[in-house]
Amino acid sequence: MKKIINGKSYNTESAELVAEWSNNLTYRDFGWVEENLYRKRTGEYFLYGAGGPNSRYAEASGSNSWSSGERIMPLTYKEAIKWAEDHLDGDEYESIFGAVVEDDSKRTAAYSLSVSAIEALRRMSEEQGRSASEILDAMILAAARG
Repeated sequence: MKKIINGKSYNTESAELVAEWSNNLTYRDFGWVEENLYRKRTGEYFLYGAGGPNSRYAEASGSNSWSSGERIMPLTYKEAIKWAEDHLDGDEYESIFGAVVEDDSKRTAAYSLSVSAIEALRRMSEEQGRSASEILDAMILAAARG
């Protein structure tokens, strides 16, 4: 499904599917819901959802009549995290957003890098035996010190 929202393109064919959730009801149940969390190349998140006539995805199909429907909804980073907290287990969450650090000394952030920069960072990580996060942290702090 492809949708333009506020001048931005959201396409389930070109974005990365990062998580899936359903309420495990069959399509025959009016309350069935399935949701897929996607990440665009820009790092933006969006939700593709579909559901029955008694779900939040229901579409009006006449006077006092509802049918199954589907929709794409852009999500902020915080909204994507909240969705993941509500619908995924801990391992699935951390595979998308990274390990949870409870001392608040670190935060997870999404940035878009060129393919060549990502490959260079991966090589540096292997050669130095350090995580990509450690390398980026050191590079940014060194650049900020001038």
